[in-house]
Formats: sequence, C-alpha cells, structure tokens
Amino acid sequence: MPHTPPPPAPLRVALLSYRSKPHCGGQGVYVRHLSRELAALGHRVTVFSGQPYPELDDGVILEKVPSLDLYNDADPFATPPLHRWRDWIDALEVGTMWTAGFPEPLTFSLRALRELRRRRGEFDVVHDNQTLGYGLLGLRRTGLPLVTTIHHPITVDRRIELEEATGWQRISKRRWYSFVGMQGRVARRLDPVLVPSRSSADDIVREFGVDRDRIDVVPLGVDTRHFHPGAAGGSAGTGRVPGRIVCTASADSPLKGVATLLRAVAKLATEREVSLTLVSRPKPGGPTDTLVDELSLRENTTFVSGIDDAELGRLIASAEVAVVPSFYEGFSLPAVEAMACGTPLVASRAGALPEVVGTDGRAGVLTEPGDAEELAARIGALLDDPAERTRMGRAAWDRVQHRFTWRAVAEATAARYAASI
Repeated sequence: MPHTPPPPAPLRVALLSYRSKPHCGGQGVYVRHLSRELAALGHRVTVFSGQPYPELDDGVILEKVPSLDLYNDADPFATPPLHRWRDWIDALEVGTMWTAGFPEPLTFSLRALRELRRRRGEFDVVHDNQTLGYGLLGLRRTGLPLVTTIHHPITVDRRIELEEATGWQRISKRRWYSFVGMQGRVARRLDPVLVPSRSSADDIVREFGVDRDRIDVVPLGVDTRHFHPGAAGGSAGTGRVPGRIVCTASADSPLKGVATLLRAVAKLATEREVSLTLVSRPKPGGPTDTLVDELSLRENTTFVSGIDDAELGRLIASAEVAVVPSFYEGFSLPAVEAMACGTPLVASRAGALPEVVGTDGRAGVLTEPGDAEELAARIGALLDDPAERTRMGRAAWDRVQHRFTWRAVAEATAARYAASI
C-alpha cells in the first residue's frame, strides 16, 4: 500500500488580512472558513485584521490591527481629527488618502510587522492574505516563515476600470491603484505563493512576474452547512421562486459585469415574469443604481446586503438561476456557492470561471463576457426547462463535493505551512 504521510504537527499560525469584510468580497470569506478548518485540524490560529473585521468561529483568535478606517461604509474618505492620529503610520495613511491613493495594504503590513516583531516567539508561520505590502519583507528578515495567498493580481481590476474611465477619472484611478506596483515587487520576493486556480497562477506569472515554480494551486472551498440544495427549505431542489435570478457581486465594479446582467434581465422582462436579486449595496446615484432606472427595472430588482451565510444560502437556493457575469475572476466563490446550492449557473467564459464551473456544460453554462444577448438567451433557456435545471443542479452539487470543500483547502494549506518551516 502507498505510504500516507502523517498530518502536520499542530502549528501556531498568524493569518494576516488587511481588510476582512464578512459577507462580500472574497477576503473575509476566505479568512473565516480557512481559519475555522485549520483550527479543527488542531492548529492554533490567530487572525490579525484591519477594519472591517472578520466574523470568526469558535476556536479562532482575533487580534484587531486598527487603521483609521478611512473607507468605512458609513463615512468614507472622512479625515479623522488630529488627536486620533497615533503615529507616523497614521500620518502616512491620511496623506496617501489626501493624494487619492489607497494606503491600506502598505499601512496594514507596517502595523503587522511591528506587532509580529514584538511577538516573534508566539508563532511558527505567518500566512498573508493578499496584503502584499512592504512590511512583509521586514517579516521575512525576522526569520518567521511566510506563506502568502494571492487570489488574483489587482492589475486586472486596474486595467478594466481604466478602460471604463474617462477624463480626470483615468488620472484618479491610476493614482488609486498605485499600490499595485508595490504588490508586484513584494510578490516577486515571496515563496511559496498559494493561488486558487491555474488561471490565476498564469495571470500572476504574467502580471506580477512571479516565478511559476514558487506557485502552488490550492482551490477555495464552500461551507456546505449553509450552501446546499435544500437550504431554501423542503427537499433538495424545492423551494425555488419562479423566475428568480440571483447574483452576488460588487455592483458598481465594472469587473463584475453587473451592467451586462441588468441589460440581459431587461430583455427577459419583456418576454416573461422575472425578478433579479443582487447581493450587493450599490452607491445611490451610482452607475448600477442609475442603470436600473434607465432600464425600467426598479420593480424587478432587489438589492440585499449584510446578510449572513445562512441567509445567503437560503436566497441562492431559492433562485431558479444564478449568474456570475464577471469579466474576470481569480476563482469565484459566488460560482461555487451557487453550485453547492444546486442552483443552475450561467457564468462568463472569463478568468478561472471555466476551470471552476467546467467546460462540458454539465454543472453550468458559459457565455461570452459582456454579451447581454447571449446571457439573456442562456438564462431564458434554463427558465424554460425544469428538467435541465434539475439535472444541472445535481451535477453542480456533485462537482462541489469532489473539488471544493474547506476541509481539503485547510489540509493542503497546512501541508504548505509545514514545508515552509
């Protein structure tokens, strides 16, 4: 019989995340589920995070590394009074904001370096979740083993947003994304780098210049306690709301393709009864909010935000079709969450989505990114075919069980920790 290596000995892990929004954006989701499963494997996990802080499960320690929280949802870009500035890092944070930059990756990394230098003997390994600030290079000099996860290179986000911008917006976007140069320089000096897909690995090699032999692919997972076909109530596959379409995305980010989805839904609404639920909070008067009115979709569209995993699972499992219309994804947790709920999925043929969904049409349908006509046709075909929705939902659930569980993610990640020590 082949020899099975023993599991890694329990480790003391410092998991870094410069911001960890609990219910939207992949960073907070990744931190919560990875830390929980690492703790379940017997490791002692301490999460160091800036605002917004993550929601963590029992057995995981949260160490808050507060910034000045200049980008909080309630009052973004507000300069705090001088008496709240604590040190030179706070001054750097405010000064970068004043000059239209985004300081958090750099300033968090400097604060984390200061804290971990002081507590060097408390940890066996540090795992950075896509901060990629200069402070990480200082951490390496302390001798602490360092593993990093890069979900995808932010250069892709920058390129897509610059293509959408005009006039002074282009100048301000370039300044906002100036931290990306730092991330590339730091990434090139890190080893190992964990990425969620082969597509993301290729992009990180191309965009950041990281050596391919330093990169390990570790797919992400889904919490099947909340995301499963019966989450909406009743037996698996029941509890669906006729005509309901669901999408989880940052509504105002051009990268996520929400405008394409809205145009597709507008076409469908002329032919049938449909409703769209967007798990997002668009800016009032922003591009998404404005487009909803331009397309006369206000009565067909619902925005939902701030819900927990259980509520999100129920919502996705109640839909007849889920859509991920992105122009790029380094992995796509929303796609895997929809598949886990057995909800028929229509996704863009972009980034890692074909790798996640599969290209044979069994677990999901792929469309050309940005093509609202094709997207509407694919959604409409699924809405008209209950048997195909049932077949696809079962195939998607099976794919998740074989490929995308957080326990497998934690085991693979812990093996990388042990190899780096």
